[in-house]
Amino acid sequence: MSIDKRATTGPASPEKDADLHDEARRRVEQKRGFWVHLAIYLAINGLLVAVWAWTGAPFFWPVIPLVLWGIGLAANAWAAFVERPITEQRIQQEIDRMRR
Repeated sequence: MSIDKRATTGPASPEKDADLHDEARRRVEQKRGFWVHLAIYLAINGLLVAVWAWTGAPFFWPVIPLVLWGIGLAANAWAAFVERPITEQRIQQEIDRMRR
C-alpha cells in the first residue's frame, strides 16, 4: 500500500502532477504485471493438467497448485484492480475517529 500525499482540493501544481504521474505509472505496471502473472498461471497449470491427463492418475492432483497459486493470483488482481492508495484525508479521518 502506498500513501497518496496529494491534496484532494486546490489547483494542480507541477509537484501534484508528478505525484499523479508516478501513481498512474505504478498502477499501469501493476496491471501489466497481473496479466503476465495470469498468462504464466494458465500456461503452467494447463501443462500440469495435461501431465495429469497423460499419466492417467486417479486423483486430480493439479487441483493443489491450481488453488494455492490461484489465491496468489487473486491477491495480485486485488492489488492491481481494486486497491486504492491511502490518502492523507483518509489518515486524518482515522485519527479523528480514534480521538472520539
